[in-house]
Formats: sequence, structure tokens, C-alpha cells
Amino acid sequence: MIENSLPLIGRVALVTGANTGIGLVTARELQKRGAHVFIACRSAARARVALDSIRGGLGTAAGCVPMEVLALDLGDFDSVRQCAQAFAARGIPLHLLINNAGLAGARGLTQSGFELAFGTNHLGHFLLTQLLLDRVKSSGPARIVTVASRAHTRVDGIDWDAVRKPTKTVAGLPEYSVSKLANVLFSAELSRRLAGSGVTTYSLHPGVVASDVWRAVPWPFRSLIKLAMISTEEGAATTLHCASAVAAGRETGLYYDKCQVKTPSRVGQDAALAAELWRRSEEWVQ
Repeated sequence: MIENSLPLIGRVALVTGANTGIGLVTARELQKRGAHVFIACRSAARARVALDSIRGGLGTAAGCVPMEVLALDLGDFDSVRQCAQAFAARGIPLHLLINNAGLAGARGLTQSGFELAFGTNHLGHFLLTQLLLDRVKSSGPARIVTVASRAHTRVDGIDWDAVRKPTKTVAGLPEYSVSKLANVLFSAELSRRLAGSGVTTYSLHPGVVASDVWRAVPWPFRSLIKLAMISTEEGAATTLHCASAVAAGRETGLYYDKCQVKTPSRVGQDAALAAELWRRSEEWVQ
């Protein structure tokens, strides 16, 4: 799927939200090329269905490469910790952490008390990355890929009070945009903190994909925004580029669109805001 990509035999990957959409395609393609893939998602039953579908689609070749399931609810910090502990208990390296899972249009608070999109899309992944970071660093060269969105360009900052309250808007799309801005800022700040470690980081816009990420958006908004969307296979291409392309391995902390480096929004480049987001996120996940 990706030209000039690294072989993945012997590499270990963890993909969040890999039971559906572009996460499922990402897991399938990584496994097809030899990676030992962990599917991490909230529903273990759905994850096993996804695992079976991948194995069925790849035939006998899939049986030669391990693929496993981890329970993970990104909105519940206890669940995130349990997921990280379950992986760490395996005592194996982690070469690819794909922070893919996300939701849009849902309203309310996470189990841990944050605006639903921000708490799930950003804080859950922030904590998971923190908990697995030592393992990733010891496995270098390694990559951390965070699926963001061009929706980050639609907001001009982060309201620190709003992210600790229930979703305010009807469709939840402004809150989703804030969470995607947080993804971009987090990935860039992570690269600065990992300089020289052998770990490279990436954030990306996958395209506007017809996937389950929009399942909570109320009708008729959902039907309107899904018009002219791209397929999940097309949507996974940039994630796979960041995860395995040789050229991407020479880059870090950048934002990608259509498998190319792209300049994020002005606020998406704000290093001071990224540092403040990191500081607050560390406090909130304690």
C-alpha cells in the first residue's frame, strides 16, 4: 500500500480503535507486512470480530503472525492504565504506537470527567503514550503516530475551562476540532521531548473518511457530512506512510496530509501552547 516502506517482520505495533474504520485497515496492513499487531479498543467482542475478519481476509499467511486484543476505554483513565499494564506484562518491545481511535459529535463527559471528545481523543492517548513511552524508547528506532484532522484549523486555541465541562454545542464539532488541535500540539511537543531518543512522532489528517468516527453525530448532520467522503482504505494511507515509509523515518514532529508534510494552522504551530497543553495534561491524568 505504501511505496518504499520498511519491512515489519519482527516489529510490534499497537493500534487504538482498530476494530473499525481506518484503524482496522491500518492493523490489517501492518499485520499483512509482518508486524505483531495489538488491537486496542473498548469492546473486546468487536475487537475479536475485527481480528477474525483480518485473519479471514489474509488467509493462511495471517496465521504465521501474532495478532492480539487489548481492552481500552480512552475516556476512562483506569482502563488506559490497565491496558498499558497488560501490554507491559508481555515483556515485549513496542516499535509502533498508533493513536488512531477517536470520536466526533458525541456529547457529554468522559468517565474521568472531561469533555467527551477532548478526554477521549487527546487525554486518553496522552496517558497511554506516557505509560508506554519507556517501552517505546527502549525499542527504538520506533514511531508514534497520532491521527489528528484538518479540523484543527477551525479553532484558534483551547478553552481550558470548557474541556472540563460537558460538550456545549449540539453537533459537538467545535469540541472535536479542539481535540484535534490538541493531537497536533501533543505530537509536536512529544517530538521535542524525544529529540535524540530514536523515537519519531507524527500527526496527520487522514482525509474526511466515511467511518464510524461520525456515529454519534445527530441526523441530519451525519448524513450531510458523510457526502463525498473517502474510503477507509484511502483514509489509512497517510497513517501507514507515517508508520512505515523510509522517508518519514528521517522526519519527526511534523503534520501530514495525503502522505506529504503539510504546515498546520498557526495555532497548531504554537510551541508555547503545546507546552502548556502538556503541563495541564500531565496534571489531569494523575
